[in-house]
Amino acid sequence: MTKLVTILGGSGFVGRYVARRMARAGWRVRVATRRPNERMYVRTYGDVGQVEPILCNIRDDASVSAAIAGADAVVNCAGILLESGKNSFDAVQVEGAARVARFATLHGVPHLVHISAIGADANSDSDYARSKAEGEAAVLEHFPSAVILRPSIMFGTEDQFFNRFAGMVRFAPVLPIAGADSRFQPVYVDDTAQAAAKAAMGQVEAGVYELGGPDIETFRELMQRMLDEIRRKRVIVNLPGFVARIIARLLGAAQFLTAGLFTNSTLTLDQIKNLGRDNVVSEGAKGFAELGITPTPMELILPDYLWRFRPTGQYTAINESAASLRSQE
Repeated sequence: MTKLVTILGGSGFVGRYVARRMARAGWRVRVATRRPNERMYVRTYGDVGQVEPILCNIRDDASVSAAIAGADAVVNCAGILLESGKNSFDAVQVEGAARVARFATLHGVPHLVHISAIGADANSDSDYARSKAEGEAAVLEHFPSAVILRPSIMFGTEDQFFNRFAGMVRFAPVLPIAGADSRFQPVYVDDTAQAAAKAAMGQVEAGVYELGGPDIETFRELMQRMLDEIRRKRVIVNLPGFVARIIARLLGAAQFLTAGLFTNSTLTLDQIKNLGRDNVVSEGAKGFAELGITPTPMELILPDYLWRFRPTGQYTAINESAASLRSQE
């Protein structure tokens, strides 16, 4: 019988890439999501009936148990960057991760893959980083043979990093950022998905793997790369720490006073703490090399989706390509 994988958070950024890869490998795929009726697009990732969205709330024992029952592998991609209502960092990234691992063991699932993040640290003053580390510990407590993947910031067509800042600079003469000198090692989302798929299929040894791309650049350098790609000139301004914190508090107050009608997805105090630290693969950590995967450089992917933020879209690029072809004749 065809094997079955359950992907928690399978309709999210990394989850949908994992779903595609597992479907292409011939697996049946359960995409566990809180709103399956709004995630019907995942069915297109495989043949008819191969990929199916199902109802699952990672905060609920019964729905997590039902989603995992009968699976040959489980991939937990559920995670949040911002807290909202009952979806706190602890509820999703600690208690939720523990719940998935506990039921994976209870149902006798052979392989569990948990998506964490570089920078996970139980002693961090950032709730995001702390909860990621505590979630890892909870997973290993219940499922010691789990594979834990820690990607750096991920980029790809649907990302909320390059797309977000590229959208901002269309209407602003300056680009304000916090933590301009912090280093990042961006990883292509499909490379992370490939690692997760290999682990789900039992092709990876248990342990923790840190995933970073071939390029290490500061936040400022990444923003300049983005500006060059969309062919816009903007002044990049590094906000002093106290200014960034004031802005974050004002945005947080606006969210509170509007009862959530305004959502602060721009800058939070917790994000400021994370932006003050490097986000690169640790020295001596296992990574893509041990997984047999060659990471994809940004220059091969960014042009495929950032072109829409250029002043003339694809028009200039098409003309340049045509001129190049004519010159070769």
